[in-house]
Parts: sequence; C-alpha cells; structure tokens
Amino acid sequence: MTKRLTLAATALSLALGTGAMAQDEPLKIGFVYSSLIGDAGWTFMHDQGRLMLEEEFGDAIETAYVESIDGGADAERVIRQFVAQDFDLIFGTSFNHMNPMAKVAAQNPDIAFEHATGYTQADNLAIYHTRAYDSRYLVGMVAGAMGDSMGVVASYPIPEVLRGINAMTLGAREVNPDFTTKVVWISTWFDPGAERTAADAMLDQGVDVLAHFTDSPAVVQAAEDRGKFVVALGDMSQYGETAHLTALDYNWGPYYVERTRAVLDGTWETDNTWEGIAADLMTIAPFADSVPEDVREMVMVRKEEIRSGAFHPFQGPLVKQDGSIAVAEGEIPDDGMLLSMDFYVEGVEGSLP
Repeated sequence: MTKRLTLAATALSLALGTGAMAQDEPLKIGFVYSSLIGDAGWTFMHDQGRLMLEEEFGDAIETAYVESIDGGADAERVIRQFVAQDFDLIFGTSFNHMNPMAKVAAQNPDIAFEHATGYTQADNLAIYHTRAYDSRYLVGMVAGAMGDSMGVVASYPIPEVLRGINAMTLGAREVNPDFTTKVVWISTWFDPGAERTAADAMLDQGVDVLAHFTDSPAVVQAAEDRGKFVVALGDMSQYGETAHLTALDYNWGPYYVERTRAVLDGTWETDNTWEGIAADLMTIAPFADSVPEDVREMVMVRKEEIRSGAFHPFQGPLVKQDGSIAVAEGEIPDDGMLLSMDFYVEGVEGSLP
C-alpha cells in the first residue's frame, strides 16, 4: 500500500473492520501559517500544537510548515505544493486560507484537509474553531478592573473578531458599567508597523488598556512604552513586563493530536468542531502581579462558571450599540447567531466599517 492514506481506502478499511491502516512511511502533515512563528501569538500557539504532534507520534509522522501566508493565491500555491509532495493531512490556520483550501480540497478528495475559523465544509474538509469569546470575556473583566476604557487593534470585521470585541466589552462592563471600547481596523493579521500606529493612536486618545487581534507583540510594546496596560493575544508578557495583565491562550495541541490519530487509525471524517474553556481548548495566561487578588478570584470564578455552563458570555439581556435587544433576558444565543454576529454591543464606540 502506498503511503497516501486516502479517504476512500479509510472507508474501505472501516467497512472491513480492520481499523487502522498499515503504513510503511510516516504520515505527512502540512501546516499553513498566516504569520511568522515568533515566540508568542496566534501562529506560535498553532506551532506549539504541531510540536505536540511530533512529541506524541514520533517517527510515525512527518510535519512541515510554511510561514507568512495570508491567503489568496499564495495560500493556494502552498497548499498545492503540499498536495504535490504527497502530504496526507493539511491544516490551514487562518480565516483567509478558507477559499484556497476549499478549492484545492475539491480537486483532491483523497486528502484530509482541516481549516481553522472558517465555515466551508466538505467530505474531505473539516473546520475547527475555538470559543475564544470565553477567554475574551475573562480578559475583558481584568481590563474593566484596571481601567475605564480599552483600545482594540482589530484585523478584519468578521464575526469571529466582532465576537471577541463584544465579549471583552461585556466582561469589562460587568466589572465597570461605564467602561467603553474604541476599535481601529487595520485589515491584516500581521503588520507590526500598522499595529503599533493604531495602538499609539488610541493611546493618544486616552485609553487605559489595549487589546489586539493581530499577531505581533507591537501592541504590547506600545502599552509598555506608554505606561499603559494590555490584555494580549497569547502570553506576550516578555514584551510588556509592567503592561501585560493577562492574555487569552489557545491550546491547539489536543485537537491536532486527536485529528492526526484519526487519520492514522483510519477513522478520520469531516467535522465542525467549536469548543472553548469547557474542552480545555481555551484558557487565560497567568495574571500580572499588578492584578489585585480579589479581581483574580472573581475572574477565576467566572471561568469555572463558563466551564460548567452556569454562565454564558453572551447570555441575555444582550444590548446592541443602538440600544436594541439582541438577546432577551434569561436567554442564551444559539450558535447560528454567534457565528453570524455583525454588530457592536453597548459600550463600543464608533461604527462598523
């Protein structure tokens, strides 16, 4: 049998009850990254998951990655290169990888593809998300305890990012009802210069705390240089010794291990995975010494309530920026509403682009 683990062969293996397929060569797994790996941030956390794969499976697998692929033609080119090199499982880790991956997947039905944060699914294309808003709500609580306003350096006005902005604002306003949020959109996931410029602009407007959806430490460095606070994307405390309060942290490793094991066992099938704190795919980074003990305790209580299902970050009453009710008191929004979120909540200033 060739080393290419085809979906058709997998189905046949299962039908015969033979379970895992024999391989005479390592399973080849490719990762497409939207930015440089660096030592913190979105891509760094995905790469930690890739390293967990290597530790878990050893010589049974072979991994490779390509950095700084935003999307479009570049992403399609890289994905096709993985296909041409007989890769068996390919992960695209950015929303911008969705359309190129879907195109290549449709032309290569014998390869397993997985796409992070998107919505296009097929027989050989799975999608996986995290409920990052769980952790965004918690870091928002910290921001609300440490200041009266927040400036967010945001990438693209897609539901994933809007959920995060809204969750942080809701968390902050639980602690500090008059808390406000400003947003600057920079239309990129990674551009340290643009990130720094946007951060400085909001600091010039007097915000107390910064946050970001971008992948470099530029926003953290801006807060450190200007004597302000930041809640980061991934633990970036090494870039802001006094500024860094905490961060939302992704734990991709267990998901990558599970999906790789499924391919090796011959049980892989398409899926739509969306889990958060309850599944240990999300958490928050350690608190800075400057965060008071009572705030830490309050946040950790909320974290456990989110884990147990006793509290939902978007439970009603959820009030939109214009004062209308998005979710009635006592109700919890369904996933369809969350996945299509297209509004700011009360407390966010400005208008959507």
